[in-house]
Amino acid sequence: MRLLALLISAFIAGNALAQESPAAAARAAAARLDQAALGLSQAQTARNRVKALSETIHAYEDGLRALRIGLRQVAIREQALALDLNAREGEISRLLGVLMSIDNTPSPVLLLHPAGPVGTARSGMIMAEVTPALNKQAADLRDILIEVSALREVRQNAANTLQDGLAGAQDARTELSQAISERKDLPRRFIEDPVKTALLIASTETLADFAAGLADIAVDETPGSLPGIEGRKGALPLPVQGRILRRAGEADAAGIARPGIVMVTAPHALVTTPAAATLRYSGPLLDYGNVIILEPQAGILLVLAGLDVVYGQAGEVLPGGSPVGLMGGIDGQSDADLLLAEQETTTAKAKTLYIEVRQDNSPVDPELWFKTDKGE
Repeated sequence: MRLLALLISAFIAGNALAQESPAAAARAAAARLDQAALGLSQAQTARNRVKALSETIHAYEDGLRALRIGLRQVAIREQALALDLNAREGEISRLLGVLMSIDNTPSPVLLLHPAGPVGTARSGMIMAEVTPALNKQAADLRDILIEVSALREVRQNAANTLQDGLAGAQDARTELSQAISERKDLPRRFIEDPVKTALLIASTETLADFAAGLADIAVDETPGSLPGIEGRKGALPLPVQGRILRRAGEADAAGIARPGIVMVTAPHALVTTPAAATLRYSGPLLDYGNVIILEPQAGILLVLAGLDVVYGQAGEVLPGGSPVGLMGGIDGQSDADLLLAEQETTTAKAKTLYIEVRQDNSPVDPELWFKTDKGE
């Protein structure tokens, strides 16, 4: 984990041209990574390890995102400098020709002019005026070449250690899966009846039907005692880092409009509970892929669909910020490729998370509950 922190610090130190935003984000991620490492070293139980590892993964996500943005800025700056040099190719050639002719001409000849002493004096005055301009051009070109060289070094150093940061993040995900499997101290509101669950899935054609029948799969359910989320309406954190691709009611490429929002995420992003909630369902469902259904309070369900890996068992009461799964990667691309490309992609190959909020068994706009950029 320290490796990514060192990588980020080196990137900041070596890239004085980077904008403050990714540099500040990188510093914050490095500090968060250090804090997560401390928490992990002090964790005595599987539950505490899950919490510390979740924070570790989030820190890696923040750090790699900042690194990706910084690298993209470096590439853009390097490209702009290359275009500038190409545009000034004729000017550079003429400047080099002048400097080479001066350098190859014997000194005594430089001091003489065919027109005699008056011509020599005049040429000296002209040279006195031209020389500063030539020096400035040479200095400008030298600065550009130095900057290009520095940018290439920064980009190469970051690329050389990028795989190590990705490996660290993957190790943290593997450890998280292990810690979750060892976690035994979560309270349970009910035990899931697998037969009833299978029958419900087989007889369900819509998400609404499945949500309506969720109570039937519970055995020995106890009344809930969660604080609820009514007072946090509009301020709940989104369950995953990313950006909104489609808002509620917006049709996709196939013309299908759903009542939830669709978010594009980074590869293998961690999905967490926005608030303390009972895990009502975890697993594949209809054409939604792997689905997590959370109940933060009676009458409200949060549906998260499209995960690659899901954690937890139905009936568990999860604290806010608990990991419930991981997103997938992107077909045909490695993590390293993705980190050097755009932050999130909108192509058909992208992995997306569908988020739906159901209140009294009817869908409502998730952006009424979650803190997003809507209205900004």
